[in-house]
Amino acid sequence: MYYNKVDLCGINTSTLKVLSGEEKEKLLQKAKNGDKKAREELIDGNLRLVLSIIQRFNGKVRDADDLFQVGCIGLIKAIDHFDTEIGVKFSTYAVPMIIGEIRRYLRDNNVLRVSRGMRDLAYRALTAKEELSKTLLREPTAEDIAEKLGESTRNISEALEAIMEPISLYDPVYGENGDSLYVMDQIRDEDCNDEAWLENIAVAEAMKKLTDRERAIINMRFYRGKTQMEIADEIGISQAQVSRIEKSALERIRKDL
Repeated sequence: MYYNKVDLCGINTSTLKVLSGEEKEKLLQKAKNGDKKAREELIDGNLRLVLSIIQRFNGKVRDADDLFQVGCIGLIKAIDHFDTEIGVKFSTYAVPMIIGEIRRYLRDNNVLRVSRGMRDLAYRALTAKEELSKTLLREPTAEDIAEKLGESTRNISEALEAIMEPISLYDPVYGENGDSLYVMDQIRDEDCNDEAWLENIAVAEAMKKLTDRERAIINMRFYRGKTQMEIADEIGISQAQVSRIEKSALERIRKDL
């Protein structure tokens, strides 16, 4: 992602440092051994990772500073709990930690307002459900409740859903011997898998090794959908130059992958 000069929490994002893989490994080892300065360098060197993640949540809150700060909390937790012996990249471990922290924050600070009429209908439906369960000797359906109250099935379903307590994908639903099963573990997404997720992280890591101009062109070309001519006009070079830079950058990314 291409970053302009934007201030978040008083930090000029265009000046954020990017650590190499070797630098991260050394700092992680030092931090694990209690080196506070190394821990601070790790935090500063991974703020771009936090910045890239909060882009996914644009529009969720008015103040991007809030998300950035929450993302930094997730980053710090990842640094403090990362095991250097597990054999995976730090970003692979940190990304879900940061996302989880942001989602918990959004869940806890996103109060859904339900109209009084909807709430009253929901409570009437709950009362009817309890009465019907005694006479029907089974769990009443939405159709049963709707017939008793003289309402449509859709209205009953919407009212009951409106008063349900929202849950997080990271809420545990079962635990045994210290191992927990979370809500997200029971949800299947055909469009998303571990391989695709890790590939996206690998591409992001490879793009960090490009020059600023190469990274800008790749982002404008493939993430913002611009043509080579449009990019050439925007950055002030010829279309042929854009084509050569794009080809070279893609080749470097393929080699890294």
